[in-house]
Amino acid sequence: MKLLSEFLKTIKTNNTVYRSAGGVAVVAAFILLLPLLAMQFTDEVDWSLFDFVVAWVLLFCAGLTYKLVAGKMGNIMYRAAVGVAVFTALLLVWTNLAVGLIGSEDNPANLMYIGVLVVGIFGAIISRLQPHGMAKTLFAMAFAHALVVIIALIAGLHLSQSSSVAEILGVNGFFAVLWIASALLFRNATREQAVHSL
Repeated sequence: MKLLSEFLKTIKTNNTVYRSAGGVAVVAAFILLLPLLAMQFTDEVDWSLFDFVVAWVLLFCAGLTYKLVAGKMGNIMYRAAVGVAVFTALLLVWTNLAVGLIGSEDNPANLMYIGVLVVGIFGAIISRLQPHGMAKTLFAMAFAHALVVIIALIAGLHLSQSSSVAEILGVNGFFAVLWIASALLFRNATREQAVHSL
């Protein structure tokens, strides 16, 4: 509990949180005007009210997380690292809800990706968002993502009609590369922080 309260103190003051939340809420709503507009011209986009609500919540959470965490440091590398990590997490959740990474979105194997996100959350709390610790966290997330793929292949999930080995390796490899890219950016942010502290 103490670790969590210390982590929350490292983010921002309440006034800044409220201002950031308001701006992010509006931007998330504006982004969702795109599918709403597309629905007026094509049957290919067919979202329900529930789809819009879920999409808004995902965009809001991702945007607010970026604003609060990236605002912690003025370091450009750190901000880029946070941006890549938050974008990858958003894309992972969105893709899983929409079509699934292993088979269809209804395949319970896709729930394993929650473990990848849990590794990130606990790593961020333990490292208190410091770039050195965040680099290790993102490398751990890439490793956790790779473990999901290994488990899926050992379980024979690639034998279904909806997923092949190439599809599972290709899509998950893309996510692993993004996690590693974020980790490397955090590592560079650590070096920049060390230079500025001299």
